[in-house]
Amino acid sequence: MHTFCRIVLALNWIVALVWLLRVLTWRRGLDRVADLTRDGADSPNAAPLPSLTVVVPARNEGTKIAATLRSLLRSEQVTLEIIAVDDRSDDQTGTVMDTISAQAAAAGHPVLTALHVTELPAGWLGKTHAMALGARHATGEWLLFTDGDVVFRPDALRRALTYAVASHADHLVLLPTVLMESWGERTMTAFLQVMTLWAVRMWKLPDPKARRDVLGVGAFNLIRREVYDAIGGWEAFRMEVVEDLALGIAVKRRGFIQRAALGRDLVSVRWLEGFFGVVDNLAKNLFAFFHFRPELLLAFLPLFALVTLFPFAAAFFGMVSALATAVMLLAVGLAYQRQGRYQHFGPGQMIFFPAASLLMLYTMVRSMTVVLWKGGITWRGTFYPLSELRARAK
Repeated sequence: MHTFCRIVLALNWIVALVWLLRVLTWRRGLDRVADLTRDGADSPNAAPLPSLTVVVPARNEGTKIAATLRSLLRSEQVTLEIIAVDDRSDDQTGTVMDTISAQAAAAGHPVLTALHVTELPAGWLGKTHAMALGARHATGEWLLFTDGDVVFRPDALRRALTYAVASHADHLVLLPTVLMESWGERTMTAFLQVMTLWAVRMWKLPDPKARRDVLGVGAFNLIRREVYDAIGGWEAFRMEVVEDLALGIAVKRRGFIQRAALGRDLVSVRWLEGFFGVVDNLAKNLFAFFHFRPELLLAFLPLFALVTLFPFAAAFFGMVSALATAVMLLAVGLAYQRQGRYQHFGPGQMIFFPAASLLMLYTMVRSMTVVLWKGGITWRGTFYPLSELRARAK
C-alpha cells in the first residue's frame, strides 16, 4: 500500500506539472495569435480586397438560416457573393433561402443564390456534397465555408479577409464565439474550449514543421480558391465526417500557409443546447476522430481520465498529493480565465470541471457504442453505413 501511495503521489505531481507547463506555454502562445477585434488588426491594404464567395450549406435550419443570411448581407466593404445550399430539407429552409434571395435582389444587396439539393448522390455525405455544389457555382477569389446557424458581425468578413491577405495566409480559421443560454451550456462549452489547449497550438499553424498542429472549424473556413482546387476540393473528402478538420489537414500537408485568428463576437453560433446537448451534438463526431477504430478510442480513455479526473481522486492521498492537485487546479483556472477573454464565460466555470470530464467520458463511449451497434451514423436524417465511412473517409 505504501508503494501504491508513492506511485499515486508521483503520478499526480507529473500530471500537475504537465498541466502547468502546458497552460503557461499556451497562454504565451496565444499572444502571437491575431485578435481581429484589436485596434489596427484590420488595417486596410493599399490594394482592394479580393472577391469572396460564402457557401452556406443547410439542412433543416428553417429557424436559423434567415439570421445567418441576413447577417451576411449586412457585411461591410467586401465584394461578396453568397451561395446558400438547401440540402434536402423537409422544413422551411429552402423557402426561407428563396425568399431572402428575392428580397436581397430587390434591395440591391450582394448576390445571394439559393441552390436546392433534392437527392444525395451515392458516396457522399450531405454536407460535403452541398459545399462542393456551392463551390462549383462560386466565382470569388476566396471561399468561405460556414454553417446555417452562424451569425456574422458586419465587419467580420472584412477583418478576416484583410488579415488573411496581409498575413499571406492560404487558409484562415476564425474561432467563433459560442452563444450560451444556460449554465449547462456554459459548463460544457467552457470545458471543451479549455481542453483544446491539448489538441492544437494555434500559433504554430503557419509552421510547416509543426505537422500535428492543424485546425479547421465548420463555422469559419476561409480558403483561397486556388488552394481549394489544389487540394481537390470537397470531392476529396466526400465521406469525411469531420470535414472541417480534414480540410485543414490537407492544407497543411500540401505545404500551404494556415493561420488562426481570434475575435470575440465577430462570428457567433449556439453550438449546443443544454447540459446534455453535447452528447447528441458530438455523437457523430467523436468516434470519427478515432477513424472509427474502437482500439484507438479505448486507448485514449485512460489518458483522458488521467489528465482530467485522476488528480481529484489523488488529492485524498495526503497533503503532498493534495498540493499537486491544487497546482493542477491553478493551471486549469488560468486556462479558463484566458479562454474566457474570447468566450462568454469566466474562471468560475471550472467548478464544474470534474462533472464535465465525466460527461465527456460517457459521450466518447456512447459515440463509439451507438455507431458500432447501429453499424453507422445517422446525420441530419440520413444513415451512412460504417463500412462506407471507413472505406471512403480520407
